Amino acid sequence: MSKDTSAAAEPWTIESALKRLPEKPVEDSESAVPFFHQVGQLKTIRRSGWIQHGVSGRIESVAEHSHRMACLAMFAPPNLDRDKCMRMCLIHDLAESLVGDITPRDGVSKPEKQRREMTSIDYIAKRLLGNVQGGAHGDDLRAIWHEFEEGKTPESKFANDLDKIELLLQMVEYEKREERKKDLGEFGYVATKVQTPEMKAWAQDILDERAQFWGKEAHARDDTLDAKAKMQSDEYYG
Repeated sequence: MSKDTSAAAEPWTIESALKRLPEKPVEDSESAVPFFHQVGQLKTIRRSGWIQHGVSGRIESVAEHSHRMACLAMFAPPNLDRDKCMRMCLIHDLAESLVGDITPRDGVSKPEKQRREMTSIDYIAKRLLGNVQGGAHGDDLRAIWHEFEEGKTPESKFANDLDKIELLLQMVEYEKREERKKDLGEFGYVATKVQTPEMKAWAQDILDERAQFWGKEAHARDDTLDAKAKMQSDEYYG
C-alpha cells in the first residue's frame, strides 16, 4: 500500500474499500461462500514492506504469510490452546482483504490503521457471516481477531510473536535469493519486540543463520538502524 499525499484524498471508509474489489461480496447471505471469496482476496495482496524495500521477483502474499504462521503455531507450547493459536494466525490479517497491507512507511497512524481494520472485521463478521448458522462463526472470528490485537492472553502473545518470526524467516530467505545484493536488516529490528522465551530462541536462531550467511560482509543489524526506522517500527509494533 502506498501513501496517498493528495490533499483531496478521501478518508477511508468500508464503502470505498468495497469499491476497490473486483466484485462486491454478497451480503447477509445464509451461505458462507461470500466469506470464502473474501478470504481469497488475501491471495492477491502482496506484502508491501518487501516491495517498498525493492525486493525483486515474486513477492509473498498476505495469505502465504498467514499460512506459514499457522504452520509455526503447530509448535505451540503444551500449555497453550494450539488450535486457537492456529486460528488466530489464519485470521489475524483478514482485515487486509479490505484495507490492504499497511506498513510503517505508509504514513497511516496506528489509531487510523486500527480503525480501518476494526471496521473491516466488523463488516466481515456482520455482513458476510452474520446470517451463517446464527452468526456464531462471525462472533467467534471477531473475538479471536480482537484477542490477537489486544495481545494480552498467552495465546495472543504467542501468535503476535509468530507474526514477527515469520517476517524474520522471510527476510533471510529474500536476502539469500538476492545473493546479498539486498540488505533487509531493517526488518530484523522486530526481533527486539518478541516477548515469549520460546520465540526469542527461534528469533536468535534465525538471526544467527543470517549472520552466518553474511559472514564478514557489512550488513545492517538492529543496532545499526537509523532513528527514523526505529521510531517507525516502535510505533507499528508497539
